[in-house]
Amino acid sequence: MVSTTEPPIPTNYDRESELKAFDATKLGVKGLVDSGISQVPRIFIQTPENSQNPPNQAKTQFSFPVIDLHNVQKDPIRHKEVLEKVREAAETWGFFQVVSHGVSESVMEEMLEGVHGFFGQENEVTKQWYTRDLNRPFLYNSNFDLYGAPATNWRDTFNCIVAPMAPNPEDLPPPCRYTM
Repeated sequence: MVSTTEPPIPTNYDRESELKAFDATKLGVKGLVDSGISQVPRIFIQTPENSQNPPNQAKTQFSFPVIDLHNVQKDPIRHKEVLEKVREAAETWGFFQVVSHGVSESVMEEMLEGVHGFFGQENEVTKQWYTRDLNRPFLYNSNFDLYGAPATNWRDTFNCIVAPMAPNPEDLPPPCRYTM
């Protein structure tokens, strides 16, 4: 569903109304896909005018940052180096891969099963968890910065703050309740 030439956005385009309509569905990007859309809505189109990082057409290979946490707790110098790598990766890429973090493979597999279980639910069930209320123990929405970013990202996200106080299991969706 990639288009190399996008039609120009008309001057009477009401982006805010389209954002509100998308948000009001509480179904996110998955809801758009499930509805069978054949064209990417304008709110997701990154135009050169609102791009902070124009694409470099010549560069096609990516090398994602990998942060190794081995011995980070035991060595203060290593700790400082890792923090600098995290800062740089977050500023440059916006994401990175973490290795040697101590989370077992089985726990990571359970988390993936929980994520798939959550997003695999019927839309009407998933919709009940959709919120922009940052005070809720479990947050599911599409684009935390939906109303502030120059372009909407093609993503749905859920998160949960588990420290310093873990949420009550009843405040979490059943597919990922106990793994989280």
